[in-house]
Amino acid sequence: MVVAIVAGIVIIITLGVALYASHGHSRSNISEFLVGGRSFPAWLVFFLAVGEVYSIGTLLGFPGGIYARGASYGVWFIGYILLAYVFGYFWGPLIWRAGKKYDAMTPPDILRHHYDSPALEIVACVALLIALVPWGMYQFIGLQAVLQLMGLNLSPVQTMIVSGILAFIYVAVSGMRSPAFISLIKDTLMVFAVMAVGVGALFAVGKTGVQADAMHPQEALSAAMTTIRGSSMTFTISTVLFQAMVFYLALGISYLLPAKSEAAVKRATVWMPLYMLIYPLLTFVSFFALRHYPAVKNPNTIFMVVARAELPDWALGLVASGALLSGLLVLAVTALSIGALVTRNLLPHDLPSNVQRRWSTLFVAIFLVVAALLNLYAAQLMLIILTIFYGLAAQIAPSMIAVLFVRRLPAAAITAGMVVGVVLSVVLYLHGPQSIGGLNSGVISTGANVLILLIWRLVAPGAEREPIVLYRPSDRGRTTTTVRS
Repeated sequence: MVVAIVAGIVIIITLGVALYASHGHSRSNISEFLVGGRSFPAWLVFFLAVGEVYSIGTLLGFPGGIYARGASYGVWFIGYILLAYVFGYFWGPLIWRAGKKYDAMTPPDILRHHYDSPALEIVACVALLIALVPWGMYQFIGLQAVLQLMGLNLSPVQTMIVSGILAFIYVAVSGMRSPAFISLIKDTLMVFAVMAVGVGALFAVGKTGVQADAMHPQEALSAAMTTIRGSSMTFTISTVLFQAMVFYLALGISYLLPAKSEAAVKRATVWMPLYMLIYPLLTFVSFFALRHYPAVKNPNTIFMVVARAELPDWALGLVASGALLSGLLVLAVTALSIGALVTRNLLPHDLPSNVQRRWSTLFVAIFLVVAALLNLYAAQLMLIILTIFYGLAAQIAPSMIAVLFVRRLPAAAITAGMVVGVVLSVVLYLHGPQSIGGLNSGVISTGANVLILLIWRLVAPGAEREPIVLYRPSDRGRTTTTVRS
């Protein structure tokens, strides 16, 4: 009961923060709703971004992956996030620049304007819609694990309903501003959760009776769980490189566009690696669980299992609150991205701003219902869902690279490559292995996408377009200048 009361108080506070975030801002302006009017300073971009990066997958998926699959999952999870910041520092400002130039609120907006191709816009929109559904499922899986371990005795259906309603409220109240401001609370609680559970496990080591539930604990830490070799090494390296390059070119765009300037994006990115300091404690919790709780059936719950065993109820309530907010905020932003894609890229472009906002809100609700229903019948290990998401979302990455850096590449080539990549990703997931010769299957599907672009570029390069890297926004008003070479 104490756990539920503490979590309930935190949720009520966040709802108040969501209402505060909407104060003084237009409720009918679609730019305010989807990208915060492009007015977020660096500190707010920072909290919004880390709220998205260090989500419920960090708290639950990372320990669950190590618990189920061993050290290799921990290495690629940490590796790709750390390397992504290097790419993000250089690519993030350029993506913001493209959004500013085209007044874009979604990646397909950028592609449509840059290539003057409605067909490319629709294909990119559909590709992202397919990718974001498993990403929403990913959050629901984690939320279900947290709520079940809070002792609320909620059925899976009730868990989905509660999570969906909360995520919808966050979005409906003030769009992108709610997740940004609530992220301050979420990040504080998330850091507390990791430190509390990590320190609790540390003090529990060697305590009498801590191995009471263990079955042959010395066998839990086998060589396969603690070393990386052969195909696991190939998978780890390919996944680190692949997901690091994709992160800012797909998932990260949603929190780059609200920034007020390129400088704000850079300043925010510089400080994001500080959050990597939580991973040593999470890794310790994972291996502590392997030794002392080797028979847990659902790996996604292992972090909360350790928290419940080692912490008092009031602390467990704060840990559960941080985990809940980690999932709810990413779910809210994902739902908002879905609403933006449908409204901005599938519906007619001449809809008034207030109508676009109403349609966006409606599709937010539809997405939450669909993702919840799919999760009830297709829940899996969280890190498998993460791999599926990246394999699909990656198909937008080559087109964004082209927008940023390539002078000649026709829209038809990008469209064809994207279609092939999405189809191959789905086929590999449904009928093929997660890795081929040790390579992450996303590398295979995205490689096919890139190969089509390269061949097309050599055979029929098309008309010349100025890449975004050469575009320079004016410092005054809306006038723009460009640098040509």
